[in-house]
Amino acid sequence: MLTFSIQSIDEDPCPDRPAGDPVIPLQQQKGRLSRPMQQLYAMPGHLVRRIHQISGAIFAEEIGDHDLTSVQFSALYTIRASPGIDATRLSALIAFDRSTIGGVLERLEAKGWVVREPAPGDRRKKQLRLTADGETLLRDVEEAVARVQERLLAPLPPAERTTFMRLLSKLTRLHEEERSWTLPGES
Repeated sequence: MLTFSIQSIDEDPCPDRPAGDPVIPLQQQKGRLSRPMQQLYAMPGHLVRRIHQISGAIFAEEIGDHDLTSVQFSALYTIRASPGIDATRLSALIAFDRSTIGGVLERLEAKGWVVREPAPGDRRKKQLRLTADGETLLRDVEEAVARVQERLLAPLPPAERTTFMRLLSKLTRLHEEERSWTLPGES
């Protein structure tokens, strides 16, 4: 049987939360939770996956009819910041596996937002650039993307937002520095 114990099951990490109010989704609090379910809701991996789902849902709501995913936004944003970047470097910068970045780029190209051009000196390598439509799209969604970030952190008081971002950045950096793991498709 899987067991997982961390102090957050019994200790409240948010001092302004009513005493005894567990850190679990509101809809799950209506019934009494078994110990295994309490353990699941206390697992960092589960919580990271859940907040990723919430972030994706907020992104979809804010972006609306632009037919844009968060990965596509990251790719477009990075290509705008680094015109002429190649797919390998792009996948590294946005932490997306190389085996699927090609599909993302194909969709962006099909939508008319990106062009791939042979690199001078190495025609096998393709440089990526935004089209005028890609530039326009990014300008059109900038405010919506800013709202996504605001909405995602809105439930936290300002000081906790800063702490959360600092710790999330630190955890990400430490795992990236360790690199005892690879993204799918990396060798």
